[in-house]
Amino acid sequence: MKQIAILGSTGSIGTQTLDVVRQHPEAFSVYALTAHRSLDLLIQQALEFNPAVVCIADESLYPPLRDALSDLPIKVMAGEKAIAEMVTMPAIDVVVAAMVGYAGLRPTIEAIKARKTIALANKETLVVAGEIICRLAARHQVKILPVDSEHSAIFQSLVGEDMASIEKLLLTASGGPFRTFTYEQMQHVTAAEALQHPNWDMGAKITIDSASMMNKGFEVIEARWLFDIPVEKIQVLVHPQSVVHSAVQFVDGSVKAQLGTPDMRMPIQYALTYPERWLSDVPRLDLFKTNNLTFEEPDLQRFPNLRLAYEAMEKGGNMPCILNAANEVVNLAFREGRCGFLQMSDVIERAMAKTTFITEPSYDDYVQTDAEARCIATKLINQ
Repeated sequence: MKQIAILGSTGSIGTQTLDVVRQHPEAFSVYALTAHRSLDLLIQQALEFNPAVVCIADESLYPPLRDALSDLPIKVMAGEKAIAEMVTMPAIDVVVAAMVGYAGLRPTIEAIKARKTIALANKETLVVAGEIICRLAARHQVKILPVDSEHSAIFQSLVGEDMASIEKLLLTASGGPFRTFTYEQMQHVTAAEALQHPNWDMGAKITIDSASMMNKGFEVIEARWLFDIPVEKIQVLVHPQSVVHSAVQFVDGSVKAQLGTPDMRMPIQYALTYPERWLSDVPRLDLFKTNNLTFEEPDLQRFPNLRLAYEAMEKGGNMPCILNAANEVVNLAFREGRCGFLQMSDVIERAMAKTTFITEPSYDDYVQTDAEARCIATKLINQ
């Protein structure tokens, strides 16, 4: 039985990971759960799964969490440092890294150092510090298994293949809720509209990133590190139906793709059971009803975030870290009504130009870069 730690258990990926555990209780045991501030749901999950450890990042919520679980043999912890310490516990086999944003970087690093298998849903970890993460994983012989549907699709398409035979990675994108909007229409869209994703049920931050196509830009960077592929060999295709989750084109001209319904439990389960495939209750894809699959080139004029992501990766160094930090600031500001939808890209691009560039950053450099870029982006919004 695999002992699982779920970082971000109250979010979209975390709750769906627990759905997979419910379906296979004989194979998976929840050893640890963490959340940022969702106290009530974390308590509910702890009461159901009875983990050995529960940790909440917001230290002010430690007393009510401790009191709610006081009758159970559960170790209660709080704070970001505690999360990073928790993932190193010897009993843990797999760490599902599903925390949102930059906050997921440090615990993922500590889990790799402790030689835990990583089921990676936190794309910002590789966006910010892909080189460090891959180097650590190689040094400690740790598997990083992708949970994102697109990267899982590529991963599945590469099973049994020679990596040298890859010609191109084909990364699909739904296009989000504003795919058909004109530039003028996009000037007036609201966060409520952006949160209405046509196909996927995701958390607020990633849904906004999907609407702006920054999420796809992050996935390009993530794919570069996960599969050790030059960024110029990663092509984005807008695929509104979200049936082809991604594909690989090989040197002989053939293309292998992974298809399925838009249900995150499928890639989550594959990451937990790899290299095996187990029975799942996700809805089946009915090919008789799948008769309209279309693919479009992304419009980099209306969605410049995708262009900025490619530019950040080509520049290298700490530029992807700057990109991510500025994006986290504008994403939150847009959700709170302090920043317009199109203004987000402008702020990010200006923050990339203003933040100190470091060619070969260390972990400490990333920490400093993140803080500096957030400060600059915040000032740009408030101008």
